[in-house]
Amino acid sequence: MSQQANPRGTFLKIADLVKRQIEDNPNLTELPSLADVMRDHKVSRGVALRAFGVLRQEGMAEPVPGERWRVVRTGAQVDRRPLDQRLADIITAERLQVGEAFPSASTLAERFGVSRPTVTKALEKLETAGVLAEGGQGKVRRVRAVPTREERS
Repeated sequence: MSQQANPRGTFLKIADLVKRQIEDNPNLTELPSLADVMRDHKVSRGVALRAFGVLRQEGMAEPVPGERWRVVRTGAQVDRRPLDQRLADIITAERLQVGEAFPSASTLAERFGVSRPTVTKALEKLETAGVLAEGGQGKVRRVRAVPTREERS
């Protein structure tokens, strides 16, 4: 967008461009960051957010923790439960036993597509609940208890 372009309706033009990207690339799962949209189109954060809001209204995208946006595909199942519940499911899904090492925050952040601080907060909830033994910088978190179905729901 040029600096002299009329700002009115700019967010709709950006939304259309991003929609085209989503339609042209069936493997696209994450939208460009707000910073990328702001830089590429030379617009303010508010304009970029309004463009993403249009995509949200049309059911094409949704926000995720860490200020990112994910593409919503028709028929695709997305687990919208809190991250700590999804992390607790790793113990049963991977058949981890009490005392076994739990995946690192970096590994989990990459696996779930969120930031490490977001994962750390979820891990702290599991530590508080007694599911994981307290970790810390340089320490491996270990499974303290296997969650029962009632604890996970």
